[in-house]
Amino acid sequence: MTDRLRDALRSAAEDVPSYRVYERALATARRDRLRRVGAGVAASVLLAVAGVVVPLTRTPGVDPAATANAALPDHIALPPLGTLHVTDRPRLGPASVVFDGPAPRLHGWNDVNIVGVVGADSDRYRIMRIGGEALAGRTVHLSPDGRYLARPDGAQDDPPGVEVVDLVTGRTQRLASPVDRSVWSTPVGWSADGGSLVVSDEVPVAFDGATYTTVLSAVTVAGERWTRLAAGAQEANVGSTVAAAPGRIAYQYGRTVAVTDLTGRELSSFALPDETWLAGKGAWRPDGTNLTLATRGADTGWTLRQVDPTSGRDVGPLRLPAVSGAVAVRLLGWAPDGSALVAAYLPDPAAPDLPLEEQSNPPMSDQRLRTVRVLALTPGATAPRTVLTAPDQVIAVDVADQVIRNGRVRDAQPPGGVGGRFWFWTGLLTVLVTVGLLYVSRQRIALWRDDRRVRRARRTGG
Repeated sequence: MTDRLRDALRSAAEDVPSYRVYERALATARRDRLRRVGAGVAASVLLAVAGVVVPLTRTPGVDPAATANAALPDHIALPPLGTLHVTDRPRLGPASVVFDGPAPRLHGWNDVNIVGVVGADSDRYRIMRIGGEALAGRTVHLSPDGRYLARPDGAQDDPPGVEVVDLVTGRTQRLASPVDRSVWSTPVGWSADGGSLVVSDEVPVAFDGATYTTVLSAVTVAGERWTRLAAGAQEANVGSTVAAAPGRIAYQYGRTVAVTDLTGRELSSFALPDETWLAGKGAWRPDGTNLTLATRGADTGWTLRQVDPTSGRDVGPLRLPAVSGAVAVRLLGWAPDGSALVAAYLPDPAAPDLPLEEQSNPPMSDQRLRTVRVLALTPGATAPRTVLTAPDQVIAVDVADQVIRNGRVRDAQPPGGVGGRFWFWTGLLTVLVTVGLLYVSRQRIALWRDDRRVRRARRTGG
């Protein structure tokens, strides 16, 4: 090659744009590494989220026949922080007990009340949030088999109605009230077979809403067919206490007890003596022949007696022990051994005495009560036997009829620590923070990996 040709080739090469091979190769390698790191992070996120979510989303086979093994826990505790909701998965299934009160863990933001729910055959806890007032056994009711939970509908924009939560499927059904001009609907009890819900509606009499009429209705949960049962002035407090027997409903209004069938036909009514009230949702005797009344004595406390549902005439003593020291009692039902299970509402010693007119039912003011207990009044016993205790500031409780009929009490082991929702949000937050930090530090990570590769190459070459 001549010198002239060599110079020409060199000059032509200098005019060709240079290609930074090493830098381009390094950048390409970095991009490939970032893609692999991103793919690995994405896979880790999916695995982490799946590990947290799968336990909440899988649906185990829930056997409704679990109610046959239902038992009453001998005590309940406050729901752990982050407890799953009644509509979360895995589903709870039938429940044994619901409870609420002013305890710290039973209140949420914006005056949201929280109802605790306990499984029928195990101590699995769930919670249910309610926008309005919540009192288990007064405004929140378990169906006889423990599968359904009825509550007021707290929506402000919709027509009044009630909601029924299926604890087996998690489905919530809204039953809109057809009562003309109703301003508020509240569930007050169930029929004996659990197929119908008894609902109370408040209808203003005057334009300014100074007085109201209470309308009592029965609505079929499956068909949403509403049947008007009764109506009365606000002062009568229609349906303040409701008890169900097969095909019949007994309810109290003012100082009167009436019995109707599920078509709304009144079968009988009778006046109540002073200091006497329809005992509660379990007021019908197990054979459906007689009703039970609760009487408060100045010295004897609360006693139960049975009367004829047609005339209100006493039909013989029950030989049950009296309940003393309680603000009110509510008969929940009858155990197989003949014991009457009652919810006894115990006063706060520091609270002032209640007016007499407020003592026929569990008081609405949570400042006056300390706690609630479930007592068994066994025939021939000298004193009640406590079968369920609750923490202080848990002031209302309802028990499924099936649990009472089974007659079993289990040694409860309430859950401690934190619940599933706590782990879900903690895990999700941890994953998001980790991904964010990896993304922000992606260049530093790439340089660190390149430095490691260079140092490894030098060691190998040396």
